[in-house]
Amino acid sequence: MKAYIFVMLLLLAIFGGIGSYKYSQISALASMSFEQPPVTVAASIVDVETWSDYLDAVGTIKAARGIRLTSEESGEIIQINFESGDSVESQQLMIVLNDRVESARRQSQQATLALAKLQFARNRELLQKKSVSRSEFDRSQADLDRAYADLAETEAILANKRIRAPFGGTAGIRQVELGDFVSPGTVLASLQDLSELEIDFTLPAQSAPLLEADQRIEIEVDAFPGQLFQARLVAIDSLVDVSTRNVQARAKILGGQGLLPGMFAYLKIFPGSDKEAITVPETAISYSLHGNTIYRIDAEEDGTLRASSIIVEVGETRNGRTDVLKGIQAGERVVTAGQHKLYRGARVAVDEKIEF
Repeated sequence: MKAYIFVMLLLLAIFGGIGSYKYSQISALASMSFEQPPVTVAASIVDVETWSDYLDAVGTIKAARGIRLTSEESGEIIQINFESGDSVESQQLMIVLNDRVESARRQSQQATLALAKLQFARNRELLQKKSVSRSEFDRSQADLDRAYADLAETEAILANKRIRAPFGGTAGIRQVELGDFVSPGTVLASLQDLSELEIDFTLPAQSAPLLEADQRIEIEVDAFPGQLFQARLVAIDSLVDVSTRNVQARAKILGGQGLLPGMFAYLKIFPGSDKEAITVPETAISYSLHGNTIYRIDAEEDGTLRASSIIVEVGETRNGRTDVLKGIQAGERVVTAGQHKLYRGARVAVDEKIEF
């Protein structure tokens, strides 16, 4: 009997110890927090900026003075006075065509003109003495006028055989060589005055009332990524294209070092009005088919920072910042990096070393 009681007491002691141990474990687990540790993110304050409204357009750069140098006469090239890429001056002689026939014709016509002058002067004196008929005098005057006209025609042909630069500029790649035979309209080279560049572009007709002379324009070309060139609006066409319902405009490029005629360009025309924009770094926006979202950081009473997903309506992006039209307010704090690790109500820790 005593042995039975002893065994019972021993079992009670063992199970009591186990129960006490389990109870302490359960109590410890109950007091522990199973919330995930905070997610480290980068953040930025929602800012208010003044943005200028602008109109988008595309256009083609051109020289204020630029031509394709051609010949007005046919003939063999006997002299070339420029190389591809040369800087030439106004009226510089560039190409000479064979003009031996015209030169000989000019000498003959000069002799004919001299004779016609003598005959006219003689008949004028004889007419005063009534020694020659009026019709004979008129014929001598006509012969004189014809001699002048023939010589002027030949002089014009001779001038066209000497092709000169109509203005100073930069010669393009030469398209002909010494000894080539050219016909009227044959392109010899391009000539562009790169000191003054313009750009032509079009805008919808409804934008025409917003355009005024001397408005500021920013230009960007693919050849110089990230670089902006400045221009000023100088002219607006006086009619709207009936097939496209667009109006053409022209701007003068200020500077434009390195730009070449024919380059395609993107334009921003600033009509002068400004707007207040609530902006965030563009990396703060998460885009999806279900809506664009931003993670806003809110502080609780105990100082804990939590991220909440907010659906927003966004506008345009400029210089790395996006205009938020609806959903957040200026001064709020938003996540700019690390969104892929977040979920609604997640605790966050802001890494102050990352700036946006």
